[in-house]
Amino acid sequence: MTVYAVNPQTLQAQVNVALGEFVQSSVVKWGELTLVVKAADYHQVAGILRDHPACQFEQLIDLCGVDYSTYKDEPQLGQRFCVVLHLLSVSLNQRVRLKVFAADDDAPVIRSVCDIWSAANWFEREAFDLYGIVFEGHDDLRRILTDYGFIGHPFRKDFPLSGHVEMRYDAEQRRVVYQPVTIEPREITPRIIREENYGGLPQAQ
Repeated sequence: MTVYAVNPQTLQAQVNVALGEFVQSSVVKWGELTLVVKAADYHQVAGILRDHPACQFEQLIDLCGVDYSTYKDEPQLGQRFCVVLHLLSVSLNQRVRLKVFAADDDAPVIRSVCDIWSAANWFEREAFDLYGIVFEGHDDLRRILTDYGFIGHPFRKDFPLSGHVEMRYDAEQRRVVYQPVTIEPREITPRIIREENYGGLPQAQ
């Protein structure tokens, strides 16, 4: 049996007391505590998780976006876009996962937590770039993985695999130009490798 530095049930009880009515959901699964809070309470909750003596989650390990438009081949239930944070307390040697859903599926907006954890800066830019989640209060919310002229958000499950535009170098204009995608979608059938003639060599009998 795994031995935890802090028992997950004990941590759950302490965090629930610290957050009180802000907690929408608090679940311990696979030895990890996952909290769900409302978007309106998210920034305040983040501050409590960092500063409360029983929490002291002073380090943000990861922040990412999730698109729940389909999940495990099932239709969407509830809100579509979620932001997930993984927090670490170096002082108390404990961890927690924090989830918050954007209230509006068409225009997902979540309050930035860069003023609480500066490490959130590039993570929030990545979630904005790939999922289109806008982080209100972020000082420099630009694309970070795709080109600045990129149209759309690649990790949305409704985004076309071939994209909307392509770019190429134009020798006459001596610059990179953008144009509509010229690649036609096609079904790719994987090549089958037969073991009896692997690599073109007959197998030993």
